[in-house]
Amino acid sequence: MYKKITLPNGVRIVTEKVDYVRSASIGIWVGNGSRHEPKELGGISHFIEHMIFKGTETRSAQDIAVNMDALGGQFNAFTTKECTCYYMKVLNTHIKDGMEILADMFLNSKFDQKDIDLERGVVLEEIGMYEDSPEDLATEKLFENCFESSPLGSPVLGTQTTLSQMTTKKLHDYMKSSYRPQDTVIAISGMYEQSDLDFICELFSKMSGEGKNTTTPAIYIPKSKVYKKDIEQNHICIGFPSISLLSDKRYAMQILSSMLGGGMSSRLFQTVREKNGLCYCIYSFNASHQDSGMLSIYTALGKETEEKAVKLIKDVIDDFCENGIKEDELLRCREQLKSNVLMGLENTSVRMHQMGRAELYFERVIETDEIIERYDAVTTEDVLNLARNVLNFENVAVSAVGDVSSAEYYLSMLK
Repeated sequence: MYKKITLPNGVRIVTEKVDYVRSASIGIWVGNGSRHEPKELGGISHFIEHMIFKGTETRSAQDIAVNMDALGGQFNAFTTKECTCYYMKVLNTHIKDGMEILADMFLNSKFDQKDIDLERGVVLEEIGMYEDSPEDLATEKLFENCFESSPLGSPVLGTQTTLSQMTTKKLHDYMKSSYRPQDTVIAISGMYEQSDLDFICELFSKMSGEGKNTTTPAIYIPKSKVYKKDIEQNHICIGFPSISLLSDKRYAMQILSSMLGGGMSSRLFQTVREKNGLCYCIYSFNASHQDSGMLSIYTALGKETEEKAVKLIKDVIDDFCENGIKEDELLRCREQLKSNVLMGLENTSVRMHQMGRAELYFERVIETDEIIERYDAVTTEDVLNLARNVLNFENVAVSAVGDVSSAEYYLSMLK
């Protein structure tokens, strides 16, 4: 059973006790990501995520690392377009010690300029790593192109130009204005005692600030670009404007994406890979945000086979929208998604992530039974109607990396 505590300053603490484990997964979730940043400070949320591990007023970066390792736990963080999360998994006997370290980092980071200058090089190498991954590059560029008119299209990692602007004052000022109590959720799943919760409440009652972060509405504009790169395969990502994270149709969308390219039995996998042998990898995925989303199809293949493969992708989508789906196909994909939800309950880290995201975006933790009921309620007509609305080639966009032709070449095969 989920429980929720709201502190006087607005910080929310959501908990779920799991009696049969001897550890706890705890995350600090903040409703601030790259889409909340001013253009000139692009990447500052991700940079703060890095810098929080670099020392506080009372702990050096080495102290933090040594103290964390001494607990035998796992500590990490990540930044997305709409949130940042700092999390740990420790034995239940070490919750107070672990949270004291994590809260100190979160509330009292020093952001020393010499550490900023060093970490800037680390993040630039991270950017280079992603640019060396053509799969990541193709998918990220598709999103940047189609949402370039809004901050949602900005890269999470920032750029060399924006990273050069990072200073101690700017990081402190941004964190003070964007890390607000009412935008902060502490999610806990595992074994804990009431004294652990009391301790966490005391730590985060010290947060100050009012209001919540706001966003500029994201507008999808189909824009296609290609990127020449000396690699063996061409990496192609095809996108369509999709529904928002908050839409009631999100369960039907997950089933739609699963049917289209979510597994080995999916239509794209069976047609492009199994029946025609044109690629090794092909899949679809839906990236949803609070006010928008994108349904994408990714594949990687040789230049000599890409034309046939792209045309087959269009044929699969056309058949999907024209002829509908069968009940057994719906049942199969539904069971896959339900199984993922239920098997995730075996891992407290997964449970914590589900709780934190749900409370942050929906302001409530969605019970597992409700999720299963929502999947079960999706009909073949729901999926077909959604497909016909979303998979419109008038709104298609393409991003391609490798020994690629023009963007118009790929669009000509899809329109």
